[in-house]
Amino acid sequence: MSWQAYVDASLVGTGHIDKACIVSAAGDSTWATSEGFAVGADELKPIIAILNESDKQNGPASSKAFSEGIYVGGERYVATRIEDRHIYGRQGRTGICIVKTNQAILIGHYGENVQAGNATQTVEALGDYLMGQGY
Repeated sequence: MSWQAYVDASLVGTGHIDKACIVSAAGDSTWATSEGFAVGADELKPIIAILNESDKQNGPASSKAFSEGIYVGGERYVATRIEDRHIYGRQGRTGICIVKTNQAILIGHYGENVQAGNATQTVEALGDYLMGQGY
């Protein structure tokens, strides 16, 4: 399956995610993205710093995310949860779920008519699958 197919079928195609992208874990290339959903290098740099911190709750990048927010696609999200290999953020009734695998970072956005738990479960499930496949 192509990377674009993972975005189109496994994320957006579920109805729980309305926009998504898959980028390299280093943040140096975008592998697949939804139409009009661009996550810039300036936005990926702090996300990668958070995901690479050993202490997710008290590290400097995580602390900054909790106090200043996370930017994705030009929008600011309030960091609600940062643990292990994932970051969750909210903006009113919409939100984001970011999951890191060995080689990729999955970013899924959900709309106001979606339960946050369904959206995060969708992105986490694809992350688990990709990790099981060595990615």
